[in-house]
Amino acid sequence: MSQYRHGAYSREKQTSLVTPVLAESAMPVVVGVAPVHTLELGRPVPVNEPKLCYSLPEFENYFGKPGPGDNPEDFRLWQMAYVYFQMYKAAPLVAINVFDPKRHTSEKPVGPGFSSTSPDGEIGEGEVEFPEEYPDPSKVTAGDIIGETSPAGVRTGLALVEEVFPRTRLTPGVIMAPGFSKIPAVAKAIETSCVSINGVFRASGIIEIPDEVEIYSDAPAWLNDNNLCDKEGNTIAFFGDCLYNGKIQPGSAHLAGCMGRRDYDNGGVPYWSPSNSQLECEGMVHAGKELFLTLAEANYLNGNGIVTGLNWIGGLRCWGNRTTAYPGVTDVKDSMIPVRRMFSWVSNTVILTNMQHVDAPIRRRQIETVQDSIDFWLNGLVSQDYILGGRCTFEGADNPTLDLMDGIVRWHIYLTPPSPARELEFTLEYDPAYLDTLFVSTGA
Repeated sequence: MSQYRHGAYSREKQTSLVTPVLAESAMPVVVGVAPVHTLELGRPVPVNEPKLCYSLPEFENYFGKPGPGDNPEDFRLWQMAYVYFQMYKAAPLVAINVFDPKRHTSEKPVGPGFSSTSPDGEIGEGEVEFPEEYPDPSKVTAGDIIGETSPAGVRTGLALVEEVFPRTRLTPGVIMAPGFSKIPAVAKAIETSCVSINGVFRASGIIEIPDEVEIYSDAPAWLNDNNLCDKEGNTIAFFGDCLYNGKIQPGSAHLAGCMGRRDYDNGGVPYWSPSNSQLECEGMVHAGKELFLTLAEANYLNGNGIVTGLNWIGGLRCWGNRTTAYPGVTDVKDSMIPVRRMFSWVSNTVILTNMQHVDAPIRRRQIETVQDSIDFWLNGLVSQDYILGGRCTFEGADNPTLDLMDGIVRWHIYLTPPSPARELEFTLEYDPAYLDTLFVSTGA
């Protein structure tokens, strides 16, 4: 029996529009080597454990920093954090260290006639000379970076990309392994890690051209020979490393910095290409030599799906708009960096926003709520010039009766991000009509 009521009452109705949950557009997930051997004794050493960091001090609190006798170039993960946080003022990033000081070691031989066990270093009667072990980051292999998922479900290396969202509630934006992504197997693993993250998300990956490819014109063949021309356009290849304060830094780290800073300047929307943005370095190097590419040479790389650095008007600039899909794939959705990233970002955002509607009864009201919410969000992107146009529809052709009976509902999103103006052409023509200006009227 319903309750007898007498008085004034109110009730709430669910909002017909849903606020979007925006995906991270440029957050790097970086796998590499950090100087964890410099952490204070007794501190936990994070090995194959993703850590979300918003600043260099926070990173160094987790992973340490190179000591006086260390070469920073041996610790690409620390270099990435330094470049991203300090030089490009971008944040956050997720760092995954695979260097285990207890496992990745080398033996330091003790000289003849000396022992590491005796106080004075001299070998006494009954003592045996033996070598010492010390942490050696050079012992980290491509297999450590690629990682695996064990039968027990323990993940290592790039396989840990799957745990980033469950741990942080942030979607990976860019997947990287600076230095190691010059190895074809690692580059391929980055490519495969970019799709179907947690079964639904998508990211971009940055790979690098190795020093073995000494001549810039051989770089496209290296990509092709190693099957790294990703037809879906999820990977971006970078040619060259950056020189700063006498140290070589990964060019991929600077590209990620350009992407992060540009996205931040545009409200976290990745509609603007990183190309023609300033590289925060003093020069470019490759294969042990300084790199001085001409515009024609840099354009040759661009025309083969490779981004590089160009010392041109305004100083050193990131140069290139194409993913590794180009020129084999010319679909603008897959071949242009900002368009590909916009599609991935919109897809991730739509998924995050509409997970709340999963398992709700299929009703016309529910269908309209999803459609209207996406339309309003897309209209907002249009009003801010982030896209040229976009709409969401619910079409009968996409929703056969048997699928609806089985609980499968499909919406169709039409989307047009702006392409980068990669070529500006001006036509100059001599106009003899202006010769009439030689005959100035005297007014007489």
